[in-house]
Amino acid sequence: MHLFMDITQYTLDAVELLKRLISIPSVSRQEGDAADAFVQQVTAWGLPARRIGNNILIQEALDPRKPTLLLNAHIDTVKPVSTWTRDPFSPTVEGDTLYGLGSNDCGGGLVSLLAAYRALRGTSTAYNLVYLASCEEEVSGAGGFSLALPELPEIDVAIVGEPTGMQPAVAEKGLMVIDGVAHGKSGHAARDEGVNAIYEALDDLVWLRDYRFRKESALLGPTKMSVTVLNSGTQHNVVPDECRFVIDVRTNEFYKNEYLFHFLQQHMKRCELTARSFRLSSSSIAADHPLVQRCVQMGMTPFGSPTLSDQALMPFPSLKLGPGQSARSHSADEFILLSEISQAVQTYVRLISPS
Repeated sequence: MHLFMDITQYTLDAVELLKRLISIPSVSRQEGDAADAFVQQVTAWGLPARRIGNNILIQEALDPRKPTLLLNAHIDTVKPVSTWTRDPFSPTVEGDTLYGLGSNDCGGGLVSLLAAYRALRGTSTAYNLVYLASCEEEVSGAGGFSLALPELPEIDVAIVGEPTGMQPAVAEKGLMVIDGVAHGKSGHAARDEGVNAIYEALDDLVWLRDYRFRKESALLGPTKMSVTVLNSGTQHNVVPDECRFVIDVRTNEFYKNEYLFHFLQQHMKRCELTARSFRLSSSSIAADHPLVQRCVQMGMTPFGSPTLSDQALMPFPSLKLGPGQSARSHSADEFILLSEISQAVQTYVRLISPS
């Protein structure tokens, strides 16, 4: 009973912390002020916070006989879109709804996991608990989870607090961004001169549009690629000598990024490709993992997520489980329900310390 009485206060604290964080702009790579505020608050609560860049690690003595569970969510946000009808940095509560940039993605998960950590601190659980508030997640930046990873203890499994409606995402697609270029030769558009770089790229662009990868995943569906950016030309009467484009590739577990890149290279007739990174691979956790099984026992339904998170950088099993809905992320007038935060804290506590 005492534990669940504490949960009520920890949940109230979580909401107040989330309001404070919303009011501090924390776009990726500009999280310093938010990290300052976060450290100030958790230190006031008596938690041993350690700053790693703008990542905040909370770790206490670990029992070597227990597996270690990482609780992770991110403090950074995307830039607010132009169609906000509210001040994105002004936390506003209307009934059960808290509006503000980062409230859903993923402030709700960030503060709910922290509340669960506080509630379970000093109690008997099956896991050692380690908490990490990470930065630069929205841009998969080198100063984010990758910077903190070497400073973590040995982790056996992780819960990532991305918005999933508190259903466990047991797999997620990877991401590879590829830059493409086709070369031509400039000339006057009024005469039969030059080599049009747009026309040079056309066959390859059509192939990219039409190709379908054979191996589909039961959880993640097909690997999908989309040409999302295309730039060429300088003015109407000059034949363009260069056409540049960007390919967004979302991989399932059957295709490694390196393999796919070389496969695409081999099928280009005119275009040259350059991958920005191979590091964001598809990730998954085994269906028979004890944490997944516990989720199922509690009535949750595992699923595969099409969106990327810091899971892609984790060299250990992990699942996404957080309050809010993915469809609200990166949208105008972003919000989370206070009841979702309350439910999340209670669910995390039950999940980590099953009775």
